[in-house]
Amino acid sequence: MKAIIFNGSLERRTESTSGTISGYLAERLKMLGIHTDIFTLADSGIPLFDVTLTKTPLAVERMTQMFRDAELHFWLAPLYHGGIPGVMKNCLDWLEVTANNYDPYLTDKTVGLVCWADGLQAMQGINAMDAVAKSLRAWPLPFSVPIVRSSLFDDDRKAISSLYTDKFNRLIDIATTKKIEKITINHS
Repeated sequence: MKAIIFNGSLERRTESTSGTISGYLAERLKMLGIHTDIFTLADSGIPLFDVTLTKTPLAVERMTQMFRDAELHFWLAPLYHGGIPGVMKNCLDWLEVTANNYDPYLTDKTVGLVCWADGLQAMQGINAMDAVAKSLRAWPLPFSVPIVRSSLFDDDRKAISSLYTDKFNRLIDIATTKKIEKITINHS
């Protein structure tokens, strides 16, 4: 199985929110024996979507191949003004170059969704990515991880909090097994 982590943020630093989450997911997937690529939008060279071009840009060809080769996707995005970054949507729009393929876009790919915000609105980004994934004929998982950024890290900001490592692990488990296990919450 191949996976891709689509870092839809423009942050390049490995210690950034998107870099930290990407690294965590990649390490967990590697532990499961899943070959994983991280597609960092900030380093991709993807141009503005332009349907009038007669030749597909090389960066788009590479991106399209990576996205279509991976059976499993994890899309990560910060919430900017009520939605995902425009550059992330622009990148996904380029999948239009596959429209005439036998299995266009991201047909039958599984997509796990992660979004973070400074407040409680990260679910808006999840909903936006969900709509895009479905329109690209992918299968968004029925479990996603909306993040309140202030709770993402432990007290010293060096590691992801147990609250979110548990959620990321659950997302990976559902994505790789296609099963949702019932969890018991102890309220004592």
